[in-house]
Amino acid sequence: MVPFSILDLAFVAQGSTPADALHRSLDLAQRAERWGYRRFWLAEHHNMVGIASAATSVVIGYVAGGTRTIRVGAGGIMLPNHSPIVIAEQFGTLESLYPGRIDLGLGRAPGTDQRTLRALRRDPTSADSFPDDVRELQAFLGPLQPGQTVQAVPGTGLNVPIWILGSSLFGAQLAAEFGLPYAFASHFAPDALMLALQVYRGEFRPSAQLQKPHAMVGVNVIAADTDAEARRLFTSAQQAFTNAVRGTRRQLAPPIDNIESYWSPMEKAHVSSMLACSFVGSPQTVRGGLEKFIQQTGADELMVASAIYDHSARLRSYELLAAIA
Repeated sequence: MVPFSILDLAFVAQGSTPADALHRSLDLAQRAERWGYRRFWLAEHHNMVGIASAATSVVIGYVAGGTRTIRVGAGGIMLPNHSPIVIAEQFGTLESLYPGRIDLGLGRAPGTDQRTLRALRRDPTSADSFPDDVRELQAFLGPLQPGQTVQAVPGTGLNVPIWILGSSLFGAQLAAEFGLPYAFASHFAPDALMLALQVYRGEFRPSAQLQKPHAMVGVNVIAADTDAEARRLFTSAQQAFTNAVRGTRRQLAPPIDNIESYWSPMEKAHVSSMLACSFVGSPQTVRGGLEKFIQQTGADELMVASAIYDHSARLRSYELLAAIA
């Protein structure tokens, strides 16, 4: 098996608070460290009542401060929402506090809706300058240049590892051109996965950070002692994606006995397509599915998301998955 990492969206379950979600994220990270996971990433989302990681760099600091060896990072920071120097300062600070353990994954999407984008005081067209902003961010994290009058403090010279995140060919092409590792969001947008990987590997140019392509692929994994138990746990994620399709985002709901009663046939088709890269079942079932998936994609690493309502069940899922690895 390839290395496994965790993408934690700090889900706020129904009946709980964002504080509960953040404390559970730390608990999961501490256990993931013991179980041998490589990375623990958090993602920037705004105006979503079911996700508590909006202040992503703050949460990364909280998790890194409560762990010792696991890499902690952003999967990702939505760069159009920020000026590059601010992100360089934030992640330079994190790297200074937790040296050798911080990752900076960058996304081009806003991670929110247009009204919230305006509340963030960002230009809706700012995503168009994403490649230039990545270059500027790299410069702020790189060595101080002769005549450079503006620098990130801390940040300059720390060379925090940068990843490009994406769900389309744009991110694959950019990661290849810049010689950066690439993480594909197939855990919710799998349609372009194989073509994006082909483009990334075929067009990759070595860089100071990376000499050969490194592709991380996102998957959903819900593991339990039995297939039936795992399928029931999975209904929380299926409800969440159905709500997103309906435009009614909510806190993560408890599992239900019959998902067919929750969605329409059209919603089922849409959500099932979005969740195509999901592996649900007993350890044996999950192992078989993941082995085939890794062989098909050639993934160098898997980034695993698990939207499970009950915290103990989520811990159990990741523990079972670690045993597979």
